[in-house]
Amino acid sequence: MSAAAHRAGTAVAAALAAATAVEFLHLAPAAVRLPPLRRTLARRTAGHGTAPAHIALTFDDGPDPRGTPYVLDALDDLGARATFFLLGEMLERAPALGRELVARGHEVAVHGWYHRTQPYPAPVRDLRELRRATEAVAGLCGARPQWYRPPYGVLTAGPALAARRLGLRSVLWTAWGRDWTARATGESVYATARPGLTAGATLLLHDSDRTSAPGSWRATLAALPLIAAHCRAHGLALGPLRDHGVPPGRR
Repeated sequence: MSAAAHRAGTAVAAALAAATAVEFLHLAPAAVRLPPLRRTLARRTAGHGTAPAHIALTFDDGPDPRGTPYVLDALDDLGARATFFLLGEMLERAPALGRELVARGHEVAVHGWYHRTQPYPAPVRDLRELRRATEAVAGLCGARPQWYRPPYGVLTAGPALAARRLGLRSVLWTAWGRDWTARATGESVYATARPGLTAGATLLLHDSDRTSAPGSWRATLAALPLIAAHCRAHGLALGPLRDHGVPPGRR
């Protein structure tokens, strides 16, 4: 092989390696969805808190006039507060409900503008969409958000970097209730979540059926008293991420 051919082959190999590295950078963070890797590689992103005997209660996909008001009333009855990860498109349709979340003592956070993932990196697009959602939450709710949770829990490089640039801390979850399915009931949501209801956990639930089975928020509603009773029995407090001992994003 000539020297020129060797150099050309080396350049091609380097280019392929660089392309592979970029693709891995984009796709690898999505693995934090998986519990084994979350425990070992992304403990901070998963939302593990350090506040004693505290569980972060979080809701995704709202605000939704069909489900959110019922969830708010249930939380008032239980004396609990939560963090709501809002979609920009939903908040735009129900801005008064976004303001009510804050007025009733809850924390608002960012879930994106649309509930979708992007298959390929596009830093400008990712920053533009996340900024739009962040500004909507801050402007319409009257409270600046500190947290970002990507749709489906797929935290790829573009949104992760955009969130960091906007001063948002990316937070996923350590427990869920599978409350988005058509067959979910209050008992099934509680039974699914129960093993993960330990100090430092972040619980994912939904106050909207925007991307779930129609009416599935009713299962969440039915599960809330069961979850709260479990926490009381084990000396655990339910509350928002701001009280969870997780450092917020950089400003």
